[in-house]
Amino acid sequence: MGEGWVRSRWSRGFTGLLAGATAGWLIYQGLQMEGPELFMLLGAAAGLVGGLLLHAYARSVRLTEITVTVPQFSELRFAVTRDGQQVAWKLFVETATRVSTQALGPGDGRMREALTSLYGLFAVTRDLLKEAHPGVQTGPEPTVEQLGIAMLNLELRPFLSRWHPALRAWELAHPDAPESEWADDAACRAELAQVQQRLAAYVQSFGRLAGVARPEVLLGPAAREDAGPARRPA
Repeated sequence: MGEGWVRSRWSRGFTGLLAGATAGWLIYQGLQMEGPELFMLLGAAAGLVGGLLLHAYARSVRLTEITVTVPQFSELRFAVTRDGQQVAWKLFVETATRVSTQALGPGDGRMREALTSLYGLFAVTRDLLKEAHPGVQTGPEPTVEQLGIAMLNLELRPFLSRWHPALRAWELAHPDAPESEWADDAACRAELAQVQQRLAAYVQSFGRLAGVARPEVLLGPAAREDAGPARRPA
């Protein structure tokens, strides 16, 4: 056990002892009172309890602030809440485990699998955001939910709207041909690589907002090279 933990334990114990003694004294005094004095004491106690509850709620609603960098927005400062932290963790898990952050070199894998994975990511993210409670925006800082919507509308939707129907049309016209014969295969892979690089910034941001110390470590070498440090305001 560390020295800090011991001090913290003694501090909590002393605080509890003091709070218990104060509560006992107030109860004793209350038993001796009647009339207006009793109601004044009860009102003061209720106000104290309400203030403590309000303070605890405020601490749980607004935890900390963190600055992240994502494409098309440069730096964004977030006021992270407990609810927002949970949403960010779910978004991080969904995005970090799909092809959206894994390189697909020339001739590696199939574009159909990559597009299906990104389409699934779009659907899962949208459903997750629909089920989440809207984040409370207390100032100019955006919410985690807004960052998720930006990823959908600015990155995934344009790419999928262009290439998903294009590949589908070619597959219907050439049901027995290998995907490598698709004339737009190279162009689609090149644009996918660009989208993946931008998505990596979103994934790392979700991880940092969720409290992951170094999310880029979980995303592979390419993401680590592009990773930028998260900055907490002094």
